[in-house]
Order: sequence, then C-alpha cells, then structure tokens
Amino acid sequence: MALFGSKASRLIGLDVGSSSIKMVALQQTRIGYQVAAAGIEQLPGGTIVKGVIAKPEGVVNSINRIFESQDLKDTQVACSVSGHAVIVKKIVLPVSDPGEVGDSIQWEAEQYIPFDIADVYLDYHLLGPTEDGTGTNVILVAAKRETIDSQSDVIAISGKQPMIMDIDAFALHNAYEMNYSPEPDTVVALLNIGASIMNVSIAAGEEFIFTRDIGMGGAYYTEYVQRDLGVSYEEAEQYKKGDAPEELKLTVSSVLQSVSGILALEVQKTFDYFRTTSEFEEMQSIFICGGASRTEGLREYLQETFQVPVEFLNPFQAIQGNGSKLPAGVGEDGSELTIAVGLALRQVGDKPSAAAAGSQTGWKGFLHKLTKR
Repeated sequence: MALFGSKASRLIGLDVGSSSIKMVALQQTRIGYQVAAAGIEQLPGGTIVKGVIAKPEGVVNSINRIFESQDLKDTQVACSVSGHAVIVKKIVLPVSDPGEVGDSIQWEAEQYIPFDIADVYLDYHLLGPTEDGTGTNVILVAAKRETIDSQSDVIAISGKQPMIMDIDAFALHNAYEMNYSPEPDTVVALLNIGASIMNVSIAAGEEFIFTRDIGMGGAYYTEYVQRDLGVSYEEAEQYKKGDAPEELKLTVSSVLQSVSGILALEVQKTFDYFRTTSEFEEMQSIFICGGASRTEGLREYLQETFQVPVEFLNPFQAIQGNGSKLPAGVGEDGSELTIAVGLALRQVGDKPSAAAAGSQTGWKGFLHKLTKR
C-alpha cells in the first residue's frame, strides 16, 4: 500500500521549503507515470525563517512563477509540512473496533501531544489490531494549526487550492515505495536533507516504521563556511557548492566535513533510539535526497560512518520522461524533487478505507482530511 496515498493522482505536488519551492506534476499512462511538468524557484533570503513564513509575498511570487513557466492551468495541489510543529507517533488505542477510534482519538492523543490539544489538527491511520486483539495500532499525526493555516493561506493567495496537507516524511516514503518496490524484509533509512530540516525515516519493505525531524540542514554548511572563512553569505553558498577559489578549496572541504560530522551524529542518535524501540536492529542501506544531500563529501561521509551503502534516492526511477522535463539545477536523478514527487502521487479522496471509516471531517490534509479540534 502507498502510505497515506494512492497510485493515481491529478494533484500537483508543491514542496514549500525554507530556501526554495519545488513543483512536480505527473500524468498516468497505460504503462505507468510520466512527468508532465517540474520546476524549482529559489526563495529570497528571509522569506521563511525557522519554518515560519515571514514574507508571504515571496512564497506567492515563487509559486506563480513556477506555474507560469510551466504553463500549468490546474490549481489543485498537495503540499506538506515538517519540523517541530509536527508530531508523528505510533500508539496503541485500547479499543478493538476500528469504528470506535474516531470517538477516542482526541482523548488518547492528549497524553502524546506536547501542545495544547486546542491548538492542533489531528489525524490518524489505522495499522490493525494488536496481537492480543484488545487494542488497535494507530499512527497518530498532530500539527499546529498556525503552521498549517499559514502555509495553506499563502498557497490560496497565489490562486492555488491546497487540497491535501501531508507530512514530508510520508511524501518521502511514498516516493521511495513507488520507485523501489522494496522487499518486505528490506530495512532502509530515508534522509531528506533540506536547508533547515532533515527528515529521517525508516521503512521495512513498504511499511512505514519510524520518523524524526532534525532541526538542521544545508544552512548549517553555509553558516560554518561563512563564519570560519569570514566571507559573505552569497560567497559561502557558492563555496559550499564547489565554486571556491583554488587556494580555499581544502579549507572549505574541511569545514564541510566537520558539519557532515554534526549531521551524522544526529542521524546516529536517531538510529540508536530507533533500535531501542523496534524489533529491527540494522539498516541495509541509506537513501538520501533534498537540496543539501548534494553537499560535497556528505554521501561518502555517511557511507563511511554507517558502513552501509548510501545512494541518492531517485524519485523518477519508475517514472518516464524525466530527462526532458526536469528543471536546471537539479542532479541527474532529480533527488531534490523527491518530496514533490511523493506529493504528486496523492489524489483527493485517497485516504485508505480502513481509516476513513473512523475519521472526522474537517480541514483537508494528511490522510485527506484533518480533524479540527
């Protein structure tokens, strides 16, 4: 099953990141998916700060430029959020009838959510009964209203309709599952490394197991290069991408490696915690994606640190026609567009039937609809 998704979609995937906006539109053919359009627009500095949209006009203008450049007339989009404003937990509810989950989810959620329950949207996905049959395994999702409303309002101002609000980790999982059709016993880590947030997810076959958002990413590299070399932000960005003067390349490489060490340590902490809470112990491989995943030496550093194969996640491995449609500035495999692809695999009304029976109506999101409390 495609987690919180479907293998058919008419929605446009819109990934609103802290440094850029990425868009992917897919169309389904008789033999699978193909890319209909894709684009990236960089956001002006200071547009989104620590996950908060500080300058809405910058987001609106970037969204409109992408749609205009691709001559897109459709306005229905799927988008997503992540970070400290989002909580994803696997829990057990003391009810055996799936139909009773909707009635008890709010009261049970209060003990797991570190926010005032009145300030969040709730949703959930049923995983099935517990082994003894006395309870129900559930993935609980909560997100701060202000975060959801802020992004959806800005998208609406741009003239687009936010039909689904998903979670980055779920979009990441959908893109992976769609393109790699993993075997049931294959345990992998998925790292989406953005400018300010790194999503770390773990999957066993097609099953979503665990996720954690880490508040660091590509911006750390820029900050350290800027600080240690005494250069401007713009220069640090260029140096980070491999455009440093010859006499500074060794120094820049050393700085980048030190930051990779910091990121790897956080990933290691996540893996260690996962092992204490799961029956699975070792990962067979790691897939990385996101704009900062291309940072010089990062892939090699992670591979050496964790002693497993590390490769760029190719969100177009099972999707046709990507070469001619991918925008300039992305890698050959387009891994920077992974979240947008995962979102483009969504469709209105694709919530799994088992969960739909118990969910309340409300703001459209996550599993198609968020529960407004």
